Amino acid sequence: MTIAPESRPQLPVTVAPHYARGKRAAATCRYKCADACAHPAPNLSANEYFRDVASRALSRRVMLGGVAAAAAAVVVGAEVLGAEPATAAPMHSGGRGRGLAFGAIDPQPMAIDDFVVPEGYEWSPIIRWGDPILPGGRAFDPARQTPEQQARQFGYNCDYLDILPEDPKHITSMVETRRGKRGVLVSNHEYTNPQIMFDASYDAATRRAIERAAHGMSVVELRRDRPGTPWEYDRIARLNRRIHIGSEFVVDGPAAGHDLLKTVDDPTGRKVLGTLNNCAGGTTPWGTIVSGEENFHGYLRVDGSDPRDARYGLRNSPTGYGWELDEPRFDGNNPGFENENHRFGWVVELDPYDPDAAPVKHTALGRFKHEGANVILSDDDRAVVYMGDDERFDYVYKFVSTGRMRHGNSRWAREHNKTLLSSGDLYVARFTGDSPASEIDGSGAVPSDGAFDGTGEWLPLVLDGESQVEGMSLEEVLVFTRLAGDAVGATKMDRPEDVEPNPFTGRVYVACTNNSNRGVGSNAAADEANPRGSNRDGHIVEIIEDGGDQTATTFTWNLLLVAGDPEVNDSTYFSGYPAEKVSPISCPDNLAFDADGNLWISTDGQPSAIQKCDGLFKVTLDGRRRGRVEQFLSVPRRAETCGPVLDVRDSMAYVNVQHPGDDGSWDTQTSYFPDYLDADEDVPAGAWRGPRPSTIQVYLADVDDEHPGRGKGKGRDDRHDGPGPFPGGRGGQGRGSRNRSSFRPEAGEQFRG
Repeated sequence: MTIAPESRPQLPVTVAPHYARGKRAAATCRYKCADACAHPAPNLSANEYFRDVASRALSRRVMLGGVAAAAAAVVVGAEVLGAEPATAAPMHSGGRGRGLAFGAIDPQPMAIDDFVVPEGYEWSPIIRWGDPILPGGRAFDPARQTPEQQARQFGYNCDYLDILPEDPKHITSMVETRRGKRGVLVSNHEYTNPQIMFDASYDAATRRAIERAAHGMSVVELRRDRPGTPWEYDRIARLNRRIHIGSEFVVDGPAAGHDLLKTVDDPTGRKVLGTLNNCAGGTTPWGTIVSGEENFHGYLRVDGSDPRDARYGLRNSPTGYGWELDEPRFDGNNPGFENENHRFGWVVELDPYDPDAAPVKHTALGRFKHEGANVILSDDDRAVVYMGDDERFDYVYKFVSTGRMRHGNSRWAREHNKTLLSSGDLYVARFTGDSPASEIDGSGAVPSDGAFDGTGEWLPLVLDGESQVEGMSLEEVLVFTRLAGDAVGATKMDRPEDVEPNPFTGRVYVACTNNSNRGVGSNAAADEANPRGSNRDGHIVEIIEDGGDQTATTFTWNLLLVAGDPEVNDSTYFSGYPAEKVSPISCPDNLAFDADGNLWISTDGQPSAIQKCDGLFKVTLDGRRRGRVEQFLSVPRRAETCGPVLDVRDSMAYVNVQHPGDDGSWDTQTSYFPDYLDADEDVPAGAWRGPRPSTIQVYLADVDDEHPGRGKGKGRDDRHDGPGPFPGGRGGQGRGSRNRSSFRPEAGEQFRG
């Protein structure tokens, strides 16, 4: 007999019952990033900060020519302040005029357990944690999970997301993808929250094995009646696939086969089992997915003999996950596994259209805590990849491929393009501010020239297959890329996460999520690109490559916005747009563009930064409304908004909702997203009265009226606004926020191939 979830004893998980100072529940800090904020930042280098170089930059600007330099400064300032261009023409060529028309929603209090969308829109899940996608997968039942079942199910804590067309030839551009009636969903699964996943009936070893299977990536085929209508996923389909810690990866690039990557299990140094902590990513112009391995240090114990490991936060102490208790390779104290940690921290590439092809770890792109990777083609068709290292005081990187993309739909062209990330030049960014150091005092006050801006250069780490870092071999640069960045004097930034090139303009946008340690104690003080001390709200940097050339080695930059709630924080900045007219926004994380050239920002950390639920926001980039922020949706209590996809053609939006209710426990869940079952309601097969990370689609409310059997679901007026089973009244204060579930399980359903 199945025991009702509310009667199961709580799984003992030793996590302090408090909210972490940075932005998350303590459990999430432990499992997502191994309590990175509780330890000193690994970057102990003496690299210069913006404050140190600002006065030299000013002197250089004056020396370069008074009138011309002044004119250039005025142009940059006017653009940043949102002045209308003389021609009143947009700076992009995309869009069909349909767009996602909406009225900005009100920000939701952090205790609201609801998914809120604008009036005129509805939402439904496409797929949720535990939904079966492979033969032999059963309907989800949290009381009967096994490692084998989880390996056949959609994984946990989905992050990066894209929905590709059924045929890769329909990927015409990064925002003009033609999604018809068939599609392919690809998602990362970053980490797990065991305290809300398991009851006490699971022994520790089984729980850890399930968690290993819940990491990685998923590929799932989709179908729908017509464009613009909601998707359903195919439970059994040719392309459906799960990538997890037991999946084999191929290692390529200059460091493949080097001694630094060899272990007793892999004496070739060219094969790795699994991928860890996959955060954001990108879709390449040739239709593959690149995914970033981020906080791998939380899974691997080292023996402490190599001081370079400390630069990655690796320690000789038990990990929070405890996988080293089950598999010797996760503990570098075991002979032969000293290098296992070097085999994680890479950008991986997956071909979702070839379920038999092993995914690849690309050493040419360097090893660090990759938030993700985003690819744009240069004018001469080289692949240019922008990457952020998600750590306080770490760096922004760029890779330029040696080879050039071959256009066309032939298999020959596609196979060639899948080699582009195997060889190329690697750079790290140095920024220079244009304002006097005295004007950057940590308050966030805008400098006297009217903008946070300056110039920059891409410092070479690898050129033409040769190391450019004195004292480091090519392989050492790629395996210990953080130390190479230290050596050449890269600029320390406030947690650079997603780094996204605009497909219309080529401008590059860097999401600096936050850095509450900026200016605290002996840590670096505020500078022009990180203009606030104790920066808990983050900001967005805009990079303009010189000459519009993505392969250029110099650039200019400015801050598009300095985030926060203007009602309570006078240090916000929105490129000159009136702060009282924007939606409050904090902790920018993932970035995306729509076909009208607008920037979209998903957030991660608003609950503890501004006491609001995280959400998805549209930002105008040109004209008099440059810097205008409008909130499109809000995710449930304690959840993070991930992987936004905006489809102007269909008037649809997609997000991954990660770690809802992460402050709860098995016995006291604080979110019931997305099933939202009443306490007295029978739980149908495949559903759960508890939080499930999910992929969500948002669409026009009347788009599917001719299909009333799709399951409209209940209204959004019965959600709770606090912990426990719906206590204390009603949440869900959005407009038109109706959930139509596309999941229709049958009791005892078994899935066979």
